[in-house]
Amino acid sequence: MIPGALVLKDGTIFEGHLFGSVKPLSSGEVVFNTALSGYQEILSDPSYAGQIITFTYPHIGNYGVNPDDNESRSIFARGVIVRDYDEHYSNYRAKQSLDVWLKHAGIGAISGLDTRKLTRHIREHGAVPGAFGTAPVKDLLKAAQREPGTTGVDLVKIVTVSKPRKMGSGKLRVTALDYGIKTSILDHLTPFATVIVLPAGATTEQIMASRPNGVFLSNGPGDPETVDYAVETIRQLLGKVPIFGICLGNQLLATALGAKTEKMPFGHHGANHPVQDLSNGKVEITSQNHNFAVVEASLRDAVVTHRNLNDGVVEGIKSTKYPAFSVQYHPEAGPGPHDASYLFGQFKQMMEAA
Repeated sequence: MIPGALVLKDGTIFEGHLFGSVKPLSSGEVVFNTALSGYQEILSDPSYAGQIITFTYPHIGNYGVNPDDNESRSIFARGVIVRDYDEHYSNYRAKQSLDVWLKHAGIGAISGLDTRKLTRHIREHGAVPGAFGTAPVKDLLKAAQREPGTTGVDLVKIVTVSKPRKMGSGKLRVTALDYGIKTSILDHLTPFATVIVLPAGATTEQIMASRPNGVFLSNGPGDPETVDYAVETIRQLLGKVPIFGICLGNQLLATALGAKTEKMPFGHHGANHPVQDLSNGKVEITSQNHNFAVVEASLRDAVVTHRNLNDGVVEGIKSTKYPAFSVQYHPEAGPGPHDASYLFGQFKQMMEAA
């Protein structure tokens, strides 16, 4: 393997070996993910646009990659950091190695780092810009210091579809606004609905022209405050049609209802976050991927329906005036857990009732 280094904006240096698409440098906001499996689904999640993903699970690559598990058309993450990369994959579904997949996508990766130390650094100092590659340390440091991170950057425009597409053949009609939608979300909607996927910048008129029984607000990357055009559209849709949002869709719905959002120190990224459904007290183990969260004290015309039991962050809201609800976590959860998949059933019932 080719030697390289990761340098954070604060000057912290980690040495390792490069794989994937080897480049002089790759830069982005460094975050960590605590999932034990599902590295392909995580890397192909558009919500990671602008970020370099550190996997806390030490062995990555051992079951290879297959085309059926991709969550989007491309990898929008800026890079990958692992402790031990296993090039000898073994799985009956695998078609290629993680290394080859990353090469084809043009994404760089670095292994051999002390990811436990890096994770502790991020927990203490927050998500921090960084750069890695074959370039000299001084050049990597300059690149890390130039990296803007995800605050104040509209990354939705990078990941959204350029033109409408139609999926499924269910009786209900759902118009999904693509802020970075995952394939597994569409897999949960299409069994009961014909889904029209529209670009993030679709107008209210374009959305209503698709004759929806409901509107779905998808997950996506970056700062919700930069997607003000989507907020205004959602505000105009409230009361006209049932709405269900996930992840960024939760933040945008809350903003349309008058709430504020804030950036978390290092976000929630993983497949093991306990969330309580406040309506019945049940606890769900959830998959999460977000750096921003709704400020509870700022909520208007909405109530909190779900809460993260680790830190109390708002994980779900419901409008008190309109047929609209959303969750911060991922109930579609490819590859899992599936504790919260019932929420798609609730959306179906809301549309049928309307």
